[in-house]
Amino acid sequence: MTADRVYNVLFLCTGNSARSILAESILNREGKDRFKAYSAGARPKGEVHPLALDTLRALGYESTGFSSKSWDEFAEAGAPQMDFIFTVCDNAAGEACPVWIGHPMTAHWGVEDPAAVEGTLIEKGQAFSQAARFLKNRIIAFVSLPLTSIDKLALETQLRAIGTMEGTTNSRGDVA
Repeated sequence: MTADRVYNVLFLCTGNSARSILAESILNREGKDRFKAYSAGARPKGEVHPLALDTLRALGYESTGFSSKSWDEFAEAGAPQMDFIFTVCDNAAGEACPVWIGHPMTAHWGVEDPAAVEGTLIEKGQAFSQAARFLKNRIIAFVSLPLTSIDKLALETQLRAIGTMEGTTNSRGDVA
């Protein structure tokens, strides 16, 4: 890892409509000039959940230009080469992923699906806010890692540990 480049990060979630979109926007601001985030899904829903965009706006993050897309786009020739890939839902962690060019580092950072919450609009909004908070905490821990001075094994250990932070859906921190 070197200090003179921008690292590409892909967040994966089965539907690519909520959690992965939140993470993409949050990392693009919190890791600006060091990281470029993308998101995708195994079976994209085809549209971004409106409450994900509302949550991003309310928190002051970019909320435009997002789309629900297949992870196949990132396994094709000409796609940006990923340095890190994080699954943010348990279903995506269990999917048979494409072969990623360059063998990026991977970890599972599972967070409950706010789009699955039933209830009032306020309760649904709270679920999205909570998911965004859990993802932001992970992302802040990630961007704080000393990438240029940490060996690969220690970095992999730290990436998995981040996945076990508050709000995790999987206490084992399995690899994506």
